[in-house]
Amino acid sequence: MAKLRLFIYYSHKNNMTNLKPLSNHIFLESAVEEKITKSGIVIPDTAEKEKPTMGTVLAIGPGKHNDRGERMPMTVKVGDTVLFKKYGMDEIEIDGKKYMVGDEDDVLAII
Repeated sequence: MAKLRLFIYYSHKNNMTNLKPLSNHIFLESAVEEKITKSGIVIPDTAEKEKPTMGTVLAIGPGKHNDRGERMPMTVKVGDTVLFKKYGMDEIEIDGKKYMVGDEDDVLAII
């Protein structure tokens, strides 16, 4: 069973390497936090309706242009764990898996 999971993870990463965001757009994989009550009961992520605010950067664009036509470099890089605005990112689905996509301006901090 562990080998099957590794293969799925590997093929998932290959799909994201073919993805090339434009301008200052970034693609994130949301971090799912397990919530555990004081008594030890695990609350599933389906119980909450709020959007996640932390994720891992999977793909970034080359950066946007400034007023003089120069490309501004991106601050975040692939693999960074970031905090982002709760309602700033859009949720999309690729191959049955959900991702967040938005502008670098929606990122609040790199962890």
